Amino acid sequence: MSRVLVTGGAGFIGSHIAQALLGRGDEVRILDDFSTGYERNVEAVGPVELIRGSVTDLPTVREAVEGCDYVYHEAALASVPRSIDDPLSSNEVNVQGTLNVLVAARDAGVKRLIYAASSSAYGDSEVLPKVETMKEAPKSPYAVAKLAGEHYVSVFAQVYGMQTLSLRYFNVFGPRQDPDSPYAAVIPLFIDAILEGRAPTIHGDGGQSRDFTYIDNVVHANLLALEAPKLSGEVVNVALGERITLNRLYEELASIIGSDVEAVHGPPRVGDVRHSQADIARVTELLGYRSQVPVEEGLRRTVEWYRQWKAQEE
Repeated sequence: MSRVLVTGGAGFIGSHIAQALLGRGDEVRILDDFSTGYERNVEAVGPVELIRGSVTDLPTVREAVEGCDYVYHEAALASVPRSIDDPLSSNEVNVQGTLNVLVAARDAGVKRLIYAASSSAYGDSEVLPKVETMKEAPKSPYAVAKLAGEHYVSVFAQVYGMQTLSLRYFNVFGPRQDPDSPYAAVIPLFIDAILEGRAPTIHGDGGQSRDFTYIDNVVHANLLALEAPKLSGEVVNVALGERITLNRLYEELASIIGSDVEAVHGPPRVGDVRHSQADIARVTELLGYRSQVPVEEGLRRTVEWYRQWKAQEE
């Protein structure tokens, strides 16, 4: 049994990782300031130690890391549009916060740190699939900040001998993803609108495509990262390895829900990339990763969760 810190554990991805760790018998501590996370997510995880605070406050981070064997750094201010609206807070949380976590983990003698990196690092390169050896080309303050975090994670391995790994997530979706934030991701927005009989907006022509990755695949990769041989700042993609257009995604969701409401199209969003798809050979080789849940099944599970959640809320 290990003691594991999950920063951002009240959030969508962090809470699923924390729940999986608890399920395998680890002691779990969560650090979260609830700026984007929820009490309900922590309750869904189970009995964990909760520290309320921000990764931007180094003394709080030191307290959270103390006595932990492993750290999952999931805390972030996500969203490209949010970072465009407010690049300063994006930098403070995603860069300074990451550096704080690394410093605290180094000083506490943590065995291994796993960092939630982002596929936004690749930018809008026309080359598909995205391979980790490609030159990064971030298109937004969010992408720049998450990439800076990656570099810090790798440098701490090189300079201080820490065992670290960056997992570049590709468009993660699933239960607990917030549909109510002004910066909500596309799948919860689509589901929320369809369930309420509203026409959601697709930004652009809908031909843009993404490697939508169900949350169980991401959790699987994160758990494998604890068992992998010695790590030294590597960067790997975590995804399904396939892509689907937003138009096709909407059709799938409408079919699952049983709706004939048609989406409306709006102007493209600044900072968005046209196509995204991951090469997953490296994560397969390094961690033994295999995608667990295809996108269609993931969408069905997600819709079912939102239906139950909305019924409880009413």
